[in-house]
Amino acid sequence: MYQWFLALFLSSSVTFAHPLRLSLCEIEFYSKKNLLSVNLKLFLTDVNEALVFDPYSKELAFCQPNEHSDADKMLMDYLNRFFYVKFNKKKIGLEIKKKKLSGQGDNTALWIYLEKSVEGKFNSMEIKNAVFTDLFYDQNNIVYIHVNDESKSIMLNKETSTYELNF
Repeated sequence: MYQWFLALFLSSSVTFAHPLRLSLCEIEFYSKKNLLSVNLKLFLTDVNEALVFDPYSKELAFCQPNEHSDADKMLMDYLNRFFYVKFNKKKIGLEIKKKKLSGQGDNTALWIYLEKSVEGKFNSMEIKNAVFTDLFYDQNNIVYIHVNDESKSIMLNKETSTYELNF
């Protein structure tokens, strides 16, 4: 079922316009690299709705030459309220590495790449992804988790916004 959602979400030939209330997140951690990376794919109209209360706003101009000087800060302030990754019960302070846009019109997606170096062995990982659940009752957030050679996929939403893995 998750593969169907992923294929639908990633497809550039989707014939219906957004409001499919969905985000995609991929979390990767490889202990040999000591690096946690998070890739978020969010609809740009949802990002604008969450940050400036206008889905079609050009004010923040993500990934454009005229990007607002506070765009990254506003984005991270929002994400820090609704998204986190914890190792051994400790929240990891993720930082934006890069962003890009893909798609057109209502189906334009903002890709956000976050990273943080993580040292030491860990026993648990907790993920919260409640992105846009404050705005949309039917928001679903697909999360793919890759830790070393193990992978897992989960669906988070307003009612179930966190998930914990124990190693």
